[in-house]
Amino acid sequence: MRFSLSGWSVIYKHTSGTGVVTCKDGQTMKVKIESHGGGLTAGKSRIDNGIGNFSDLHKISDVLGTYAQADASAGAVKSGTAQVLTKGEVSLALSGAGQGIDLGVSIGGMTISEDK
Repeated sequence: MRFSLSGWSVIYKHTSGTGVVTCKDGQTMKVKIESHGGGLTAGKSRIDNGIGNFSDLHKISDVLGTYAQADASAGAVKSGTAQVLTKGEVSLALSGAGQGIDLGVSIGGMTISEDK
């Protein structure tokens, strides 16, 4: 999956964005990404051209749903993410770099839905 996200946090953390999931067989699906969580966080950030790798998929629609998420972040001017999320047997490893200021630890969920 290729994705872009932007978000903010002040105790409550919210990020949203879009992406495209591409399977090895050539199937593609446009998706919306939304993440909500809480913890000790503050900041604003943007990730462009991020990469997500899924495991244990049987069909492209298996990517849809809510994944458990926990993250720790720290950055000023240049911001980044690297995390692993799970939804049942499906795992998603995210990585990306961008800009912003963020600091904190949060726990929540990230939902991937089809963008029609």
